[in-house]
Amino acid sequence: MNFISAKSAQKIMNAVFVSSGILTIAILVIILGYIIVNGLHVLSFDFIFGPVEDAGKSGGIFPMIVSSLYVTFIALLIATPIGVGAAVYMAEYATNSKIIKLVRFGSETLASIPSIVFGLFGLAFFVIFLNLGWSILSGALVLAIMAVPTIFQVAEVSLTSIPSAYKEGSYGLGATKWQTISKVILPAALPGIITGIILGMTRAISEAAAVMYAVGSSIETPISFFDPGRPLPLHLYVLATEGVSLPNAFGTATILVIIVLILTFATNYFVDRYRRKMMGN
Repeated sequence: MNFISAKSAQKIMNAVFVSSGILTIAILVIILGYIIVNGLHVLSFDFIFGPVEDAGKSGGIFPMIVSSLYVTFIALLIATPIGVGAAVYMAEYATNSKIIKLVRFGSETLASIPSIVFGLFGLAFFVIFLNLGWSILSGALVLAIMAVPTIFQVAEVSLTSIPSAYKEGSYGLGATKWQTISKVILPAALPGIITGIILGMTRAISEAAAVMYAVGSSIETPISFFDPGRPLPLHLYVLATEGVSLPNAFGTATILVIIVLILTFATNYFVDRYRRKMMGN
């Protein structure tokens, strides 16, 4: 027996879904608004481009910005070919169901491990065992391991969603498997792959616990891969938890949010242009 009509149920569920969307946007606006409102008055040329002074109570955060961009770029440089390569293997080459299940299990397990565990692994393996020391490279390697599952999972979905007619048409023209993958499949899946890279990037650039034990906590601007650094999330953690300067903590958080938004919007813009070009628009 139906207690409500189908039309009423439709209206109720529409209201539920619309409310869920509005609530999601509202939470995002509240969080970003609170951070920006409290941090915007701290921002200045000296704060953004100046060196750290008095352990972070004054001065700027330029060394932290450099450290964040440095460690994130290197992490993506390492994680992207591994993640995309694994996705191509799973989508186009893997035939053994046991291997497929094993790779997916490993990817899901890596994605679910707490970031602090990655940090401890980085300390034990990269910093101590490989003798890389507290450095940008050690932190980037830790973040690369964390980003690989995200890039792999999104890239695999993008590759498997390409219509089989694309491959059949390529094979029909005499192309080899690798030519089909490199000239047809990968270009068609590129927007989705870049989405995975963006997700991996945002996770890498916002991690504090994972890099805490690997990158060090130097307030100097890193020059080489082997210099220690202090990325923005770690600097934010130190400022807030150790009571150094709460206003500067909000300013640091605001800069971090702005960097993530700029990178995300810029990447989405170029992806959208590429998609329109592929569609002939």
